[in-house]
Amino acid sequence: MAVHLIGGGWDGGAASLVYGPFLAEAGHEGVVGCLLVDEGDGDQQFARYDAALRGVAPQCRPVPLLVPVGGVFEPGTLAGLDGLLVGGGLTPAYQDVLRPVAAAVSQVLAERPLPYAGFSAGAVVAARRALIGGWLDRGVPVCPDDAAEDLDEIEVRDGLGLVPYTVEVHAAQWGTLARLVAAVARGDTDRGVALGENTLLTVESDGRAVVAGAGQVHLVRGAEPAGSVTVRAFRAGEVLTA
Repeated sequence: MAVHLIGGGWDGGAASLVYGPFLAEAGHEGVVGCLLVDEGDGDQQFARYDAALRGVAPQCRPVPLLVPVGGVFEPGTLAGLDGLLVGGGLTPAYQDVLRPVAAAVSQVLAERPLPYAGFSAGAVVAARRALIGGWLDRGVPVCPDDAAEDLDEIEVRDGLGLVPYTVEVHAAQWGTLARLVAAVARGDTDRGVALGENTLLTVESDGRAVVAGAGQVHLVRGAEPAGSVTVRAFRAGEVLTA
């Protein structure tokens, strides 16, 4: 099972690059479940993903899996799907709807196996340790408050555990690489990847990960002495390992 992490963005010119590998695994006529937290505009949000996916694979069959804010995703709805895409929105809300069933969802994805694509928030919650938001590191600003996800202090919570990295998204556009650097430096996670928009990181089961799309992926690792990090940038076609 591969996990496809998409850093957000709606550039139609990059759609085949960021959705293509996922759809190839799901099958170009496959049924793709689109898990979205419904804040009252779920149908409109689903229409965007439906159009993006069909623009790449016209014969695929996206179906909405809408979960209301405060609800819990039902893992049984994964039956009959050929792939699962978890969409974007308020990241803490996605973590909330998946947290109680994380083990069950991960088990289904692994046993079938079922390809997973995470767009923005969906990429963040794929991690073992999910950096769900915040803009302050112990009171000090590290990224714009517009990217805070309704949180003040940086928060790292349990995710689905599908990839070994903590994941940051909209990195170049929202200035969130610094938030990931802060989380690694203070020991909330030992490593992470920050994806720009319209950028894909496909993580294979053996940890091999390939970058595609229009932007960069930054790999952040903890280093010595304590509180230090290393940062390396990767572009389309380059490979990183866990």
